[in-house]
Amino acid sequence: MARSPKGTITSLATALSAAKTVTGITNAIEAVVSSTAHGLTNGAIVLIKSGWGRLNMKAFRIKSVTTDSFVLEGRDTTNLEFFPAASGAGSVQSATTWTDLDRTFNWASSGGDPKTITQPFIESEVDFVLNDGFNAVSRTFSMDADMIGSPGYQALKTLSQTGGDTIVRQRAKKGSFSLIPATIAFNEEETLTEGQIVSVSGSIVAQNTSTRYAAP
Repeated sequence: MARSPKGTITSLATALSAAKTVTGITNAIEAVVSSTAHGLTNGAIVLIKSGWGRLNMKAFRIKSVTTDSFVLEGRDTTNLEFFPAASGAGSVQSATTWTDLDRTFNWASSGGDPKTITQPFIESEVDFVLNDGFNAVSRTFSMDADMIGSPGYQALKTLSQTGGDTIVRQRAKKGSFSLIPATIAFNEEETLTEGQIVSVSGSIVAQNTSTRYAAP
């Protein structure tokens, strides 16, 4: 059934655990990550850095945790062209603290659109068009300026000042959610518009594409 954005809760990972070494990732319908004594638990949200470009700087929910391994829920790595065997090692961090953003509005997303290269050849009357990946993803929003001092406002300010990595989680009221690794740019300059509340603005600069999970 269709849904509207009303009731969506946006949260920032305001603390990430120390990085744990990933010694390998399997080629499987759901990738199994090897990381000795990682200390993670089922349902944790993690940020993966990997030698596989299509997996690098992606966020996932994990499951099937053992002492030295866990599964990236829903991540198919069976394509050896995209995920060459034995080359996915890297590191993993988990989100240990989440902070909700309250009283935000004017959300807009951009990017993620296919890019193409158009190449004419002298012997052909028709140009060739090649797929060339996707545009970078970003999101912008406004926040009630009077939220200054709130945990969400302070989280935005700190992440903007430090340039630190975060994971943005957006949860729909029906239970589905998305995860995207990002950095934050936060502008505290007030916007004053007649007939509207005084606001400040922020930008979420994605470091990869979203991972989406359906409602339970």
